[in-house]
Amino acid sequence: MVEKRINELRALLEYHSKKYYVEDAPEIPDYEYDALYRELQELESQYPEFDSPTSPTKRVGGAVLDKFEKVTHTVQMQSLQDVFSRDELISAIDKMGAPSYAVEYKIDGLSVSLEYENGKFTRGSTRGDGIIGEDITENLKTVNAIPLTLNTPLPFIEVRGEVYMPKAVFHQLNAQREEKGEQLFANPRNAAAGSLRQLDSKITASRKLSIFVFNIQQIVGGPELNSHLESLNYLAGLGFRVSPDCRTFSSAEEIFEDIQRRGDSRDSLSFDIDGAVVKVDSFELRQELGELTNVPKWAVAYKYPPEEKPTVLRSITIQVGRTGVLTPNANFDTVRLAGTNVSRATLHNKDFIAERDIREGDTIMVRKAGEIIPEVLYVDKSKRPEGAVPYSFPARCPSCNEPVFVSEEESAIRCTNSACPAQLHRSITHFASRDAMNIDGLGPAIVDTLIKNSLISSIADLYTLKVEDVEVLEGLGKKSAQNLISAIEGSKSLCLSKLLFGLGINHIGEKSAQTLAKKYRSIDAVASAELDDLCTAEDFGEIMADSVVNFFSHQSTKEIIEALKKAGVNTEYISTEVSSLFDGMTIVVTGTLNTMTRAEAEKCITDNGGKAAGSVSKKTTFVLAGSDAGSKLTKAQNLGVRVIGEDEFLQMLK
Repeated sequence: MVEKRINELRALLEYHSKKYYVEDAPEIPDYEYDALYRELQELESQYPEFDSPTSPTKRVGGAVLDKFEKVTHTVQMQSLQDVFSRDELISAIDKMGAPSYAVEYKIDGLSVSLEYENGKFTRGSTRGDGIIGEDITENLKTVNAIPLTLNTPLPFIEVRGEVYMPKAVFHQLNAQREEKGEQLFANPRNAAAGSLRQLDSKITASRKLSIFVFNIQQIVGGPELNSHLESLNYLAGLGFRVSPDCRTFSSAEEIFEDIQRRGDSRDSLSFDIDGAVVKVDSFELRQELGELTNVPKWAVAYKYPPEEKPTVLRSITIQVGRTGVLTPNANFDTVRLAGTNVSRATLHNKDFIAERDIREGDTIMVRKAGEIIPEVLYVDKSKRPEGAVPYSFPARCPSCNEPVFVSEEESAIRCTNSACPAQLHRSITHFASRDAMNIDGLGPAIVDTLIKNSLISSIADLYTLKVEDVEVLEGLGKKSAQNLISAIEGSKSLCLSKLLFGLGINHIGEKSAQTLAKKYRSIDAVASAELDDLCTAEDFGEIMADSVVNFFSHQSTKEIIEALKKAGVNTEYISTEVSSLFDGMTIVVTGTLNTMTRAEAEKCITDNGGKAAGSVSKKTTFVLAGSDAGSKLTKAQNLGVRVIGEDEFLQMLK
């Protein structure tokens, strides 16, 4: 009965996944899909004997690789000859001399090969140089639009497709990166390529990539196919999401008109394109035309020229992100780019402005990066108005009027005021997170509700909340409110290290917070520590020390600390008994262990006084190696570092 239910759930999830990701025609709401998914996860966890490599639960990723293995393509993955004008296009079509041509979008993504044996997805690889690519199978499994099992189990088929990041996902990802002060992706193609080449497939899974399949590289046991359009229909029947809106034409003028139509409508597409592809439709004629060294003679890519326009920069304004980063934005006279009106673009940071010497009143050249994100290219200094002065960042935060923090080591200028209104949501969410104060039930949605109802304006306000304040809020009842207040109360007794990490000091992570707590023993001692003394802390540098000094210099920070003390929050270091079994040892864990996860093994090491390192060196005391240990084991053997197995490690812990 259990196996039957597991198979039913897999079939249901595959069906609804195809409806959502391939056909864009969902039949059930997300919460119903999620409920089915969770049920399958729980059953597979309880009954591992029914595990399947093609289960929908494999989509979340989990494989962490040391490197990508090389793949030699049996059928070369060629590129296309580019044309950039109507005349070049007509000349190329005349040379091909076909009665019919297929025209489709040139998706701006990353070209990949997908291989299937007996209907099962077995390997996926990048194009690379066309002859040798990289094996990214685990990452491609996380792309929901790629079927893990085909509708018809052919002996073998290899197809080619373009993995891309949908525009909406790209905007969301860049917004998240901006909040964290991370470098933004220039365009969806860069984002997709970077996502596919992650060694941790969980990161790839989080990027919500998609794919369009557009070619059969090789096939065994399939029907005889005569044209490109016929092959796309066949691939769609197998379960692939194929190149959309492919049309056939017989004349060059019709083809050029269709290419223009596609270019004019690209703003309305959910995916990014950088041109259109024109292919001879007949496979027999393709064989006759043949190929050059790395491009076919039977296809060309028409590339749309990037649109750039001049405009006048009227002002530079500052936006404060949730991480406190001050981001300058250019406000200029409205211009029309790639089909939309644009009057604003980010200037990123102080270095971007300084390198281009951007000043208010300048005539600037703007375009849409990747046809989506407005960007400032350069200044036309010949048109600079008399009296224009270099731009200076504000010395105080526009949101809270506190002094900003400028570091010579990074481009970002930050507001480090813990009570800054612009950072309130992020700071409270981080404070309540599991690795910080671990306030169960205080997620982003509840934080948002508390802020909107003016119940909190700083982290200290959490400790003034009462059940009756919370139970009346939307989405909460008395039981949920009681649980939340109990969790807040329980957080008061945590170690100082948790509080220091929860405060969200720039550059201070979980381990460095533990270092500070252990060295100074109280929050007052940390707050009054001198820069030179902070630099003596283990693994501390001047940037981290400077961040600590700057954070505690704000009057608002001092007021929050006092409010936390008054509420009964522990601000002292709580010493725990730690075994000295691995005292002074540096230990590396690699491979898959049978009785514990790698993280659990590393915790055993640190709990017993050792240091869990991520890489092997001559200073490594020993390596704990499980199955499929990989390059770290090889390096240990080459360096003569001691290697032990899981059984020996467990004996040590007894």
